[in-house]
Amino acid sequence: MALMDFIKKQFIDVIQWTEDGDGVLAMRYPMRDFEIQYGAQLTVRESQMAVFVDEGQIADVFGPGLYTLTTRTLPLLTNLKNWDKLFESPFKSDVYFFSTRLQLDCKWGTSNPITVRDKDFGMVRMRAFGIYSYKLTDARRFHSEISGTREQYTVADLDGQLRNLVISSMTDLFGESGVPFIDMAANQEELGKALKGKLEPVFDRYGLALDSFVVQNVSLPEELQKILDTRIGMNMIGDLGRYTQYQVATSIPLAAQNEGGIAGIGAGLGAGMGIGQAMTAAMAQTTPAAASIATAAPATAPAAADEVVATLEKLHGLVAKGILSQAEFDAKKADLLGKLV
Repeated sequence: MALMDFIKKQFIDVIQWTEDGDGVLAMRYPMRDFEIQYGAQLTVRESQMAVFVDEGQIADVFGPGLYTLTTRTLPLLTNLKNWDKLFESPFKSDVYFFSTRLQLDCKWGTSNPITVRDKDFGMVRMRAFGIYSYKLTDARRFHSEISGTREQYTVADLDGQLRNLVISSMTDLFGESGVPFIDMAANQEELGKALKGKLEPVFDRYGLALDSFVVQNVSLPEELQKILDTRIGMNMIGDLGRYTQYQVATSIPLAAQNEGGIAGIGAGLGAGMGIGQAMTAAMAQTTPAAASIATAAPATAPAAADEVVATLEKLHGLVAKGILSQAEFDAKKADLLGKLV
C-alpha cells in the first residue's frame, strides 16, 4: 500500500483549480505529503492568481498562464534554498489559488441605529443600508493578512469583517462631514462616492480593491421618523391658521362615519372653532395691538358671495349622499344667505 501511494504521488504533476461555486476567495491545492514534483505544470486561469509557499514563506506569485515548476520559474525559491538547477527532488511546498473576479451584490447595513450629531435635529439615531462589490488584487497581501494556511476562505468568512469596516467608516464620515440628515437622505449617490473614497485604503490594506459602493437608503428609526414627518407637515402647512382649517376639514368625513353622524360633524367644527379661539386669545395676550384689533373686529364678518355659493354646493353634495337631511340643508342655507345681507 505504501509503495502504491508513493507511485501515485509521482504522477501528481498537473496543478489547476476551477471554482465549483460562487463565494470562494482562496483555496489550498490538495497534495499528498505537500510534495510538488519538479517540472510539474501549473495552470492559472483568467480571474485567478496562485501563490507558491515553501516552508511558510511566499516564494512566488503567479498570474494567469501556464508554468513549468522548475528552479527557472521559481527564482525566489532558488535564492532561498540555493538549489542547483539539476536538482530534481520534489518541492516540499504549498500552492494556493485565489479568485480575482468581482464579488458582486455584497450587502451592508446597520444592524442597530448609529447615533450621530445633526446640526438640524441635534443627536439622532440613524439607519442605512446598501450594496458594494470588490475583488482581490494582491494575493500575497491577502494570504499574509487574511486567509493564511486555511484550506478554503470564502466571501462569507470575510463578510462580517468588511461590514463592520463599512459601518465604522460611515459613522466617522457622518461625524466629520457635519452634513444634516436631510441632505444625506437627498444625496445618497454623493454619500456613496464619499464612503467609497474613505473605504478604498481600508480594503487595499487587505489586498482588495473596492469596485463600487452604493447607499440605497438612509432613514431614522420609526419613532423619530414620525416626529420628522410632523415637522415637515407643519412646514408645508405654513401657519397655524391654515393648519386649523385643515384639521376641521379632515374631521368632517371622519365624524360622519361615526354613530353621531351630523352631530359628529358639529363636534369636529366645534373643536376647530375652539382652536381658533384659543389662537386669537393667545395673540391678544402676546401683543396689545393685536388685542385691540381683535376687539375692534366684528364678531361675524360678512361672507363673500362666492364663498357662500361654494359652501352651499358642498352641503348639497352631503344631502345627495344622505349625510345631511333636507331640513338641515335648508336651515344652513337660510343662515348663510342671511350673512350676505
